[in-house]
Amino acid sequence: MIDLKNIGQKQTDLLRDAYLNKKVAHSYLFVDPMQKKGLNTAYWLACLFNCTGENKPDGTCNNCQRILDGNHPDAFLVKLEGKQTLSIDQIRPLKEELAKSPVEGKRRFFIIENAEKLTLAASNALLNLLEEPVAPVVTILITNNENQILPTVKSRTQILNFSDEKIDSKRAQLLEYGLTDEEIDDLSDTAKLEEESKYLFQELLEQNDLALVRVSQISGLATKPASQKFVFYQLKTLAMKSLTAGEKLRKSAFLLELLMTADKMRASNVSFHNTLDYLVLSFER
Repeated sequence: MIDLKNIGQKQTDLLRDAYLNKKVAHSYLFVDPMQKKGLNTAYWLACLFNCTGENKPDGTCNNCQRILDGNHPDAFLVKLEGKQTLSIDQIRPLKEELAKSPVEGKRRFFIIENAEKLTLAASNALLNLLEEPVAPVVTILITNNENQILPTVKSRTQILNFSDEKIDSKRAQLLEYGLTDEEIDDLSDTAKLEEESKYLFQELLEQNDLALVRVSQISGLATKPASQKFVFYQLKTLAMKSLTAGEKLRKSAFLLELLMTADKMRASNVSFHNTLDYLVLSFER
């Protein structure tokens, strides 16, 4: 669910200034460890261009609502849709769309989530589109790993980094991750879940057979949706810290990718236990 309140403040200040001075770039790369603020900010920009309210973007006018609901003819989202990669078949249709003039507004917006999952063929196809924009369009790529974006694609984008924002409290972090205030209140004491998640993360990196046993223990503790979200939050945070520290870099990066996929499975109503099993078994391959 898109939340226009959970956006990058520094980034939206830059984008608003570019909008007011008619200097919005034709392509951006949003680098965001969790990708949520990046995605929300991309939609914020699309709403800014199309909002009919006084305080743009208000998120409540008809245009904003249609964009947020995925029903506006000038705003498109490309996402994984349960797949492991973003294929060339998902990028090819953009060529025809990119050549069209905006239907209602002044710009068309193409948002590509999980851009690190673009195949080489898809990246090359996208490169051609970025090099020769025909109609007024803004293409926004969102990724958690800038290094996995083809250098030639990166060179054609303006990069906005979301990872340098400071977070004041654990509650703020959980809100940013996507938990609601009600879900956070429902979590109660998280000490045991934090401990078990830390053990699971260590066992995964060590490829310890106890990881599957740990999955059963965590599944027994995390019986509510809020606590299940919290476990994935903890695991992703540990992976990001491991990457920042440069510890077992390849393993940590691969584990973070698997965590993103497993969390999407959970959000698609795959059982929590099965998503953790998938995580362990895929990482052991």
